[in-house]
Amino acid sequence: QVQLVESGGGLVQAGGSLRLSCAASGETICISDMHWYRQAPGKGRELVATITSDGSRNVADSVKGRFTISRGNGKDTAHLEMNSLKPEDTAVYYCNADPPKFPMTAVQARCARRDYWGKGTLVTVSS
Repeated sequence: QVQLVESGGGLVQAGGSLRLSCAASGETICISDMHWYRQAPGKGRELVATITSDGSRNVADSVKGRFTISRGNGKDTAHLEMNSLKPEDTAVYYCNADPPKFPMTAVQARCARRDYWGKGTLVTVSS
């Protein structure tokens, strides 16, 4: 099993910055790509950013140029650097991790075929 714990959320004024972190623990060999999603009040969950196990990155058009995703050296952490925040960025931000991808080691082949979610961290941007 893998546990994901987000941190770094809070209240910030428009134009400000926050840095979210996601720490993975447990069988961390059983995760590969990591993602940040967000869910605003009354809306569906939206994919914000992705970083693959080999370091490739992608962010949603709505945050391009403002948000940056990165990964720790041990690949057990993921960060989301958020700059020039807007009130519409207000949401609960969730960390998500995929199971191992091919090619994988013999140990990874025994991992559960499932993804993992954190409980989320609230980001509130005031105007």
